Amino acid sequence: MTTIEEKKDPSQPSLLQQPKAVWAVAFASVIAFMGIGLVDPILKPIGEQLNATPSQVSLLFTSYMLVTGVAMLVTGVVSSRFGPKKTLLAGLAIIIVFAALAGSSSTITQIVGFRAGWGLGNALFIATALATIVGAASGGVARAIILYEAALGIGIATGPLVGGVLGSISWRGPFFGVAVLMAVAVVLLVVMLPEGEKPTHRTSLADPFRALRHRGLLTVGITALLYNYGFFTLLAYTPFPLDLGTYAIGFIFFGWGLALAVASVFLAPRLQRRFGTLNMMMLALLLFAADLAVMALFTESKPVLIVCVVLAGLFLGVNNTLITETVMISAPVERSTASAAYSFVRFAGGAAAPYLAGKLGESNVHVPFWVGAACTFLAIGVLATGRKVLAHVDDHDPAPHSVDEAAALTVGD
Repeated sequence: MTTIEEKKDPSQPSLLQQPKAVWAVAFASVIAFMGIGLVDPILKPIGEQLNATPSQVSLLFTSYMLVTGVAMLVTGVVSSRFGPKKTLLAGLAIIIVFAALAGSSSTITQIVGFRAGWGLGNALFIATALATIVGAASGGVARAIILYEAALGIGIATGPLVGGVLGSISWRGPFFGVAVLMAVAVVLLVVMLPEGEKPTHRTSLADPFRALRHRGLLTVGITALLYNYGFFTLLAYTPFPLDLGTYAIGFIFFGWGLALAVASVFLAPRLQRRFGTLNMMMLALLLFAADLAVMALFTESKPVLIVCVVLAGLFLGVNNTLITETVMISAPVERSTASAAYSFVRFAGGAAAPYLAGKLGESNVHVPFWVGAACTFLAIGVLATGRKVLAHVDDHDPAPHSVDEAAALTVGD
């Protein structure tokens, strides 16, 4: 495990003195994580121009999440057989194809289907990017992790902003923009990233399902499934009651992404060390549930919705990091296996949230937020039932900018 002393060693090269391969993967990571919030500003324009209801448009998130969750079960199998470079390139190539197809679509059904393909490519890429940067970096693991965390945070924060700028031209703009940027990333990786050693250990498709037999991992997975309902209600449904232009939505969710990134990287480790992992997770969930409840009460007030969206980024950033770090030490299995099992339960189980939120909102604009708040509050109860089996999580004390923490940020965000 990385230590603080390693990061501060004056004999090491500068943080920015990294091989070109590291910068190539970091650039691709920024674009990959932009995809999370990229479509937020164009949800309403897509609905208006393609005559689609909010629930139909919200399927862009549902299909993406469902395929991402299921694909997480096979990413370990793929990368352990073909190596990181081929896995990264395959993921990027899939994103390019399906992002371009989504931009060329003429119906909401087509876009939903192509977003599903995008989810497959994204799963292959993000499951491999961290290990690739660590393996290619110079100057110690900790410095490589700082670069990775920076790329992740920039991607999450700028995704909605880029979506808003390109979406103001056309709702097709963000899709084509991602395809072009990913094509650049492919060229960079082909030229700059060495093949690397062939993996010696192969994982099995059955490994993640065996991991879910452990009570602690299953408890955390179900907790994440429930609060994910609130998470994606916020992300996929809020643009409809806000009813603002693409620029405005882009800037609002840029604030959300920035708050999430800052909380993930800086606040979560400090709060964890001071208050304990489980206590801080429960508090973050409680605050997020209260945030959604306020949004339910004041759905007609755009200023209230805007403030609550940005504040939610802080609560989600803290919780996402801590809950996924807990996953990695909650069961005596490989971290990659635990991550795959957790991601499958979290994303595949929570994939219905965007569609249901949109459907409920078509009848009553307040109800989606109330349901999201209730599910998030229920997640606290589920987590509380696992206090005994998760009591050991605070015995593990990863250093800031360790591989454990960065992996938690990846899967959590």
